[in-house]
Amino acid sequence: MHRINDRIRGVSEVRLVGDNVEQGVYPYTQAMKMADDMDLDLVEISPTAQPPVCRIVDYSKFLYQQKKKEKEMKAKNVKVVIKEIRFGPQTDEHDYEFKLKHAKGFLQEGAKLKAYVFFKGRSIMFKEQGEVLLLRFANDLEEYGKVDQMPQLEGKRMIIMLSPKKKK
Repeated sequence: MHRINDRIRGVSEVRLVGDNVEQGVYPYTQAMKMADDMDLDLVEISPTAQPPVCRIVDYSKFLYQQKKKEKEMKAKNVKVVIKEIRFGPQTDEHDYEFKLKHAKGFLQEGAKLKAYVFFKGRSIMFKEQGEVLLLRFANDLEEYGKVDQMPQLEGKRMIIMLSPKKKK
């Protein structure tokens, strides 16, 4: 929260910034008088600066603009969606094509993709097959997305990460 007017304590001078004042360092009492003369508030913007930075504004209007800025920033933030596609080490051609079609759709929607081969029991002996499968998968999706992380074995899973290519 911002300190305003007489709540700004323990400072002898403040740096004033803003549109309606001559910018510079002023004694605290003079800055308060200037704010009173304009029927506005003295709002501390940066309390850690030496001297503290203040602005003479209508405090309720200032809060409204702060909330508006935060809302805009929140709207601009992109939520990253991660879709997962699971393969077995001996995934046949039809299943592969089916999953490839879905992966293309996910990447076109802008979602990240986590494809993995899950090894059950002794199928861990076919690590190379899983790696070849994932590399082929990444190669087939080359025009839709780029590889973030090459195939990597984590426990019983071999994982590859893909993210969508930027649209031009």
